[in-house]
Amino acid sequence: MRGVKSKQLCYETQENLPPQCYLQFEPNHLGCRDCFNREIYPVTPVTNYYIGLMSGSSLDGIDATLVEIVSDHQPTVLAATQTAIPQPLRQAVLNTYHQPILLSDAAQWDYQWGELFAQSTHRLLTQCNIPASAIHAIGSHGQTIYHQPSTSHPYSIQWGAPSVIAALTQIPTVAYFRSLDLAYGGQGAPLAPAFHQQMFASTKETRVVINLGGMANITELPHQNTIRCGFDTGPGNVLLDAWHQHHHGDPYDINGEWARQGTPHTSLLNQLLATDYFHQPPPKSTGREQFNLAWLQQQLKILGACIEPADVQATLVELTAQSIAQGIDQLSTSPTTAIVCGGGIHNIYLKQRLQHHLGTITLASSQLYGLDPQWVEATAFAWMAAQALARIPLDLTSITGSHQPHVFGGIFYP
Repeated sequence: MRGVKSKQLCYETQENLPPQCYLQFEPNHLGCRDCFNREIYPVTPVTNYYIGLMSGSSLDGIDATLVEIVSDHQPTVLAATQTAIPQPLRQAVLNTYHQPILLSDAAQWDYQWGELFAQSTHRLLTQCNIPASAIHAIGSHGQTIYHQPSTSHPYSIQWGAPSVIAALTQIPTVAYFRSLDLAYGGQGAPLAPAFHQQMFASTKETRVVINLGGMANITELPHQNTIRCGFDTGPGNVLLDAWHQHHHGDPYDINGEWARQGTPHTSLLNQLLATDYFHQPPPKSTGREQFNLAWLQQQLKILGACIEPADVQATLVELTAQSIAQGIDQLSTSPTTAIVCGGGIHNIYLKQRLQHHLGTITLASSQLYGLDPQWVEATAFAWMAAQALARIPLDLTSITGSHQPHVFGGIFYP
């Protein structure tokens, strides 16, 4: 990746600059402020760089990707990093699911999450040794707090104020990707299927993309290179992580080894699978407001059986694997390959159980198709930011149930 070629040249214009405008790449310093002067820097960067920011329902960190996006070419990830979420910010999200929160507190957390997303951007730029002015836009999904698409006045709340991100990074920021889709009668989620089609569709075979995030979702990609269907199948890692942390204090079950030690409890599994969500037809989407630790503990209380914690963990693996397999069975086509992405790909035991339930479908990492599974969602929002800046409508009507194709995301300029 190119940096400053000479201390006498501006990064963007290659014009001679006085010494006070030399770009200095130091920690937390992304370029001399004088170089934000629009007389020196053009309004549109000469690069094709975008940044994607993603914090999912797993709350395992903020993923940031630097992506080069050129028309008629696949997006290319040039660099990526993950920023840890401070415990107070993480706990603030978890608290919203079981206790009231003051509007003033919610506004403060929104601002602080925006600061954290900006810090993640700064970290990525410093790692890459490029200035903020080289970036066309940031695509920031935000941290979902509550998602309720099925009420008479649907809403989806994300923390991570895009105005704060734009101000602190001096980069146009695209955010609130779900709101217009909800206004058009859609679910507002999942949104990644449009990107899945761009990256993973084939004219030779029918594929399905499985995202093993906090929530699991699937995208059907028939060989005609169109999106047919896609929806959240239910919990991915969210219950597995919550139950493991509740008993061990660690954020996740490494390789699924604790679950492997247990035995799935048939009665508990049947009760969990009887939950209404698993029997709803698509389009549908869900989140922590439905599947969380309190919900699981309530299910255990209803069952009334004494179950070993490791057996519960093994049961939760089956819940994720079987609900995904059942979702794929509902598709109108029969995929031959399942491309897996998301943090859950590192859970070896979960992958083994998923392969068992998928039968003859080949399970393959997205890495084999050109994109590290850890960075798929962040890259998706960098790509969606590029579509928003170009005012390109995306057709997710068959995914979200919205009434018409539309541009996703609002743009916040610094």
